Amino acid sequence: MKVLETLAITSTAAAGAPPAWAQYAPLLFIGIIFYFLLIRPQQKQRKEQLALITSLKTGDKVVTSSGIHGIISNVKDRTFLIKIAESVKIEIDKSSIIGLDREEVTESDSK
Repeated sequence: MKVLETLAITSTAAAGAPPAWAQYAPLLFIGIIFYFLLIRPQQKQRKEQLALITSLKTGDKVVTSSGIHGIISNVKDRTFLIKIAESVKIEIDKSSIIGLDREEVTESDSK
C-alpha cells in the first residue's frame, strides 16, 4: 500500500513540474538577443571594412584610425604607402584605414 501511495505522490508532483527544456529557455533567449544586438552588427561592420580596404587603390584619399589624412601612393600586400604632405610618405598597415576622406566623398556625390 505504501508503494502505491509513494507512486501517486511522485506522479502528481511530476505532473505539476515544468518540462526540463523550459529551464533553459531564458538562457537561449538571452543568447539569441546577444547574437542579434552584438555579434551580427559587428560581423556586418567587419565585412564592410574589409570590402573598403580591398577596393582602395593608388590616388584614393583616406583617413587612418589615428586621424591622419592622406593620399595612397602605393599599395602593397599588407601595407599602404600614404603621402601626407609634400615629400612626406608613411607606411601603414591596411587595417588602420577607417574610411575615405569626407571631402572626396562629398565632392563625388555632388557631381
